[in-house]
Amino acid sequence: MSLKNKLTGLWCKHKPTTNQKALALAFMPSAATFGLAAALAVVYYTDWKVIAGWIPLYNTKFPKPEDPKKKTK
Repeated sequence: MSLKNKLTGLWCKHKPTTNQKALALAFMPSAATFGLAAALAVVYYTDWKVIAGWIPLYNTKFPKPEDPKKKTK
């Protein structure tokens, strides 16, 4: 047995089956959606202004400061 085969055997000892690969592919969109929803919930409940300012319709909660140079009288 060559050194390459020994190292490859250690690195790739347990290979996933086709069913495990299909299950992982089916799970990824659900995990991504759940992660995005959890991140938005954290932003919503903590009122993180840096991020919440970029959410459409929700960013009206934080009024933008007026520019003192553009005051109209």
